Amino acid sequence: MTSSTQSPPRGDLTTVELIWIEKRIEHRIRFGRPSHETIIDKRRRVVGFAPGSVFAFVRWAANDFGTVVSRIDIVRAVLPAEPYQTLPYIRPGGEILLRIAGWDKVERVLQRIDAIEAIGLDPAEAAPDYWRQTHNRLIAGATPRAYSLEQHRAFLLRKRVTS
Repeated sequence: MTSSTQSPPRGDLTTVELIWIEKRIEHRIRFGRPSHETIIDKRRRVVGFAPGSVFAFVRWAANDFGTVVSRIDIVRAVLPAEPYQTLPYIRPGGEILLRIAGWDKVERVLQRIDAIEAIGLDPAEAAPDYWRQTHNRLIAGATPRAYSLEQHRAFLLRKRVTS
């Protein structure tokens, strides 16, 4: 994947640094559609997302004694003039829709993503409010609700009316 003439200028992209060191560090995109990719070396690359794109960024790290970091962030890429929150490895940052740490909660988010894909939807197209609700429920120790086709249709209608 490379920049195309339809991509926004690179200055408008939200970039994410991805790293993979076997059995030590894994920073990867779980879902989302990068519009640009730069390979730095065999272990590192940088992907760029157009403004408005939603993506899931998974970070995991281990040492000789086991997992030391396990987290997932679901982020909306922003325009340069929009406010944003900063996040490690994401430049300049983005609108955080979900931010979860701890393997048990990260696994539950990954299951929600799998469930959305199982009903034939791209998780990057799900309602941003769904990710916020999932975040809030997990932080409170509750079970996130499933995302449904009816909920998605209502989101698309609301989006069309407010656009």
